[in-house]
Amino acid sequence: QVQFVESGGGLVQPGGSLRLSCAASGIIFRVNGMGWYRQAPGKQRELVASMTTGGSANYVDSVKGRFTISRDNAKNTVYLQMNSLAPEDTAVYYCNRYPLPLMYWGQGTQVTVSS
Repeated sequence: QVQFVESGGGLVQPGGSLRLSCAASGIIFRVNGMGWYRQAPGKQRELVASMTTGGSANYVDSVKGRFTISRDNAKNTVYLQMNSLAPEDTAVYYCNRYPLPLMYWGQGTQVTVSS
């Protein structure tokens, strides 16, 4: 059974930082690209960062230079370091396979950027 467990979200002031973690199970993690997705209220879910099995990372323009995705295949875990957070980064953040996300989504972790 596939399972993604996201953690690390919270309330942070503009300019602050958070590090998200996602533990995956039920998939052969090391042979799958992974991505971080987010969904803001009233908006569609979007891909914000991805990492291939070879370690190549890509980011949506709005987070380039501020977010960093990484993965630890030994721990079946993908991370998202988020710096210089802005109110527009407020969303529920999810991880899933990339480029073909699985039908199953975890519960996500809420990130709220507000003063």
